[in-house]
Amino acid sequence: MKITDLKCAVMGGYPIVRITTDEGIEGIGQAECSKPYLKPHVLFYKKYILGEDPTDVERVMLKIRRLGSFKPWGAAVSAIEFALWDIAGKAAGVPVYKLLGGKVRDQVRVYNGGVRFKMEGLEPEHFADNIAKMMARPEGFSIIKQGIAFHSWMPHGVPDFFYGTPQEGPPHPNRGLLTERGLKHIIACVEAMKAVTGDKIGLALDCGPGFTVPDAIRLAKAMEPYNLMWLEDMLTGDYTPYVMADLYREVTRSTSTPIHTGEQIYLRQNFRELIEKKAVNVIGPDPADIGGIAELKWVAEYADMHGVLMAPHGTIDGVIGLAAHVHAAAAMPHNYIALEYPYTSDEWWYDIVEGLPTPIVKNSMIDVAAFNRPGLGVKFDVDKALKHLEPEDADFFD
Repeated sequence: MKITDLKCAVMGGYPIVRITTDEGIEGIGQAECSKPYLKPHVLFYKKYILGEDPTDVERVMLKIRRLGSFKPWGAAVSAIEFALWDIAGKAAGVPVYKLLGGKVRDQVRVYNGGVRFKMEGLEPEHFADNIAKMMARPEGFSIIKQGIAFHSWMPHGVPDFFYGTPQEGPPHPNRGLLTERGLKHIIACVEAMKAVTGDKIGLALDCGPGFTVPDAIRLAKAMEPYNLMWLEDMLTGDYTPYVMADLYREVTRSTSTPIHTGEQIYLRQNFRELIEKKAVNVIGPDPADIGGIAELKWVAEYADMHGVLMAPHGTIDGVIGLAAHVHAAAAMPHNYIALEYPYTSDEWWYDIVEGLPTPIVKNSMIDVAAFNRPGLGVKFDVDKALKHLEPEDADFFD
């Protein structure tokens, strides 16, 4: 079998990858909807993979993997990898998780980081109300993550929140030392949310990036009575092209509150220090950024040997990304906690992609059996999908 073409179309903001072969088997992949600019990056790799056997996934990936980088520049490589596994599974007549060693679990737990309601303000009562709405969702989420501090509008909307000038621009641009008022405001918001959640669900906090080490330690210690699931991306995180494992280790060793990072990190090599130094308690690689499904599985196994837990990121990975997540999570070791549920508010996605269960999530779980078809287990209803293509992508399904 040989690869005959690599195409990319942007649908609803999501870059969609389609790889075709000389035997009529094709594979699909997807990157986050925040990255419509990736189309030329995907097509950059076309010359390297044409003529290759897509079922030799690792061999193909060795040709392109080193040509990616930290989020967002590893997403094109990751989406191609999804499509390769889709083809490999179809060619073998088995779901992708079988090619990863088989499933460890029949259901995979998800947590909520993307099913959102508009925040009506930044006071504690607004956070309490918002978390109550998420708890009432039909998915029955057992873990909910809320953005606070530098991963929220607090630097702009809370007076004298930190010793710095609030910045505009790329995602999460603010960084600096918190004022006493700012730290107390965060704590009050967490207290209000915990008053709603009690011990019924786990509460995780997406915090940055942007914290200084002293503030990260202060907040983590203040959170110890609340039994949080984790504090995420305090020092580095979204779109930060480095890791800073030594600084994370300083924070982690200072508190019993679990510390989490990793969504922006590309490739196993860049997780090595975090894992070997036990710099964090939980890592959250995103299969759509780390380099794909196999890369995520490898990091999960290595983390497990070092006592580090897994809670993969994935909030806007889309419904094809959801399928990739389920296959990877099904085959992960027992350090797996939950994946961040990839959710899209554009309902038409659930109409143009076939193979998704209804409902997708029940009691915070997804049945792996729903994706038991060969490959990723999902495919486009081409007739329905055509109307969502841009004119320049009209030949995407040809």
